[in-house]
Amino acid sequence: MADLTVAGGGSLTVEGRYQDGIVSKDGLVLAAGNVTVDAADDGIRGKDYTVLLDGAYNVTAGGDGVKSDNETDEGRGWLLVGGGQLTVNAGDDGVKAFSQLTVAGGTVTVEKSEEGLEAAHIAVSGGTVTVTANDDGVNASGGSSASGTQADAQAGMQAGGPGGGMGGGMGGGETVGDYSVDISGGSLTINSEGDGLDSNGNASISGGTVVVNGPGNDGNGALDVNGELAVTGGTVAAAGSAGMVVTPGTSSSQSGVQLTFGTTVPAGTAIQLADSGGKLVATFVTAKETASLVFSSSAITAGDEYTVYTGGTAGVSSGVGEGTLDGGQQQGTVTAGEYTAARGPGGR
Repeated sequence: MADLTVAGGGSLTVEGRYQDGIVSKDGLVLAAGNVTVDAADDGIRGKDYTVLLDGAYNVTAGGDGVKSDNETDEGRGWLLVGGGQLTVNAGDDGVKAFSQLTVAGGTVTVEKSEEGLEAAHIAVSGGTVTVTANDDGVNASGGSSASGTQADAQAGMQAGGPGGGMGGGMGGGETVGDYSVDISGGSLTINSEGDGLDSNGNASISGGTVVVNGPGNDGNGALDVNGELAVTGGTVAAAGSAGMVVTPGTSSSQSGVQLTFGTTVPAGTAIQLADSGGKLVATFVTAKETASLVFSSSAITAGDEYTVYTGGTAGVSSGVGEGTLDGGQQQGTVTAGEYTAARGPGGR
């Protein structure tokens, strides 16, 4: 019923056979230690806040993996990962907060979930986040955002992204709510059967690396943003179906390309871009069958034409990496900054 801190150099194993594993009905801090939780319902649950600073945490849960769930008190219900290693296998959501979910450092791996990360406001400024989800990978939705500033104070950073009008692609035509996804650093990799990166409000990417292996069905998209998707830095590679494509909006200062393929590209295939001089500027390797790819990085110049190749060699088995065009097959050309759902290599 009070604040709870888990610390020290030892190990702790918790079996929550009735409901939850580790619970505080005030604030919960995970500061150190080697902790294993197996719970019938939620794995690790704080109410006012949940903070992960260091240590190693392996959570298996029938419900949510790790969460903070105060929905009534202003300034509460936030979750911060500042360090440590967290691995989650969840029957419901992986890492969840009512107001603000911030990853500033450490490693977060959601190996199984319905929705991987979920909160009204989600910010990634550092660390390594890997999410596997049966539904949405990262989902900004739910409760009020009035309490989002508490996590900012703890993390020493400012969260939230720029707003604006609709971008190059629409996220389903729904109301733009007070929700946000803000990626300013670190690495975020998503593998989802529903939407990959989903915000019921706005989203911004200003740094770091974002890789989305999105759905194969046309009812969902690798990116789904009801408002503005502002891309001002970092590297973005969002692959998935071609039926509902969202692209960077008009407030984006960093350009990109949109590729739509006539036939799906098999898993494990390198998709590569070369500039007008033949120089390779981007290599992305698919993790699953892909019908479209939205790619943005500082190597892409608005208005320039790029040749698209499939195949060749790559230094990674999936995601963004280095490669060569040796053995690649030319698919056509695209112009950076021209975002239209029906447009692909060579205008197909």
